[in-house]
Amino acid sequence: MHALPHSPAAERNQGPILAVLRGLLGAKGRALEIASGTGQHAAHFAAALPGWHWQPTDVDDAGFDTIRGWALQTGATNVAPPRRLDVLDASWPPDGDPFAEPFDLIHAANLLHISPWPCCAGLMAGAARHLAPEGQLVVYGPFIEHDVPTAPSNLAFDADLRRRNPAWGLRHLDDVRRTARAAGLRLAQRHALPANNLLLVFERRR
Repeated sequence: MHALPHSPAAERNQGPILAVLRGLLGAKGRALEIASGTGQHAAHFAAALPGWHWQPTDVDDAGFDTIRGWALQTGATNVAPPRRLDVLDASWPPDGDPFAEPFDLIHAANLLHISPWPCCAGLMAGAARHLAPEGQLVVYGPFIEHDVPTAPSNLAFDADLRRRNPAWGLRHLDDVRRTARAAGLRLAQRHALPANNLLLVFERRR
């Protein structure tokens, strides 16, 4: 039994996500995580990538003790204290000291389908402001693609999300790509991961 609040989904997907990150990232860098939730990803990735400084964030501070707890439990000393951040804010972070340097990686998992659609534009615009010149935005979750059949489980998940909140739901990859392009980013890589999820890598447009 977990002593800390935990997300079963984060526990399942952190291994596949990390496998892709290992192929993308250098030995060291600075990572900003959006919507850290329980903090399991931050702790797991930081422990596995000791040369990386990991900055967790979330929309409010309700789960910050849990984020700190997971970092302590995994022994990851390269996880910074969590910060409050809403992707819709014009300034990241909205309070306290500004981020001192740009980030080599911005990571957002399972955000776009459980937030209103304007959060996609907010994420892309914020990433464009805070990514280093060669930095990467990594977005993980389920998406709908016009040329790929949508799994029945994803269709059912989409319907359930929209019943719970009409502003939620799986996003069309073409819409996400266009929103990124408007912010000056391009979709550079698409990785198919287990359970009908994708890991998308965005970079600055050249």
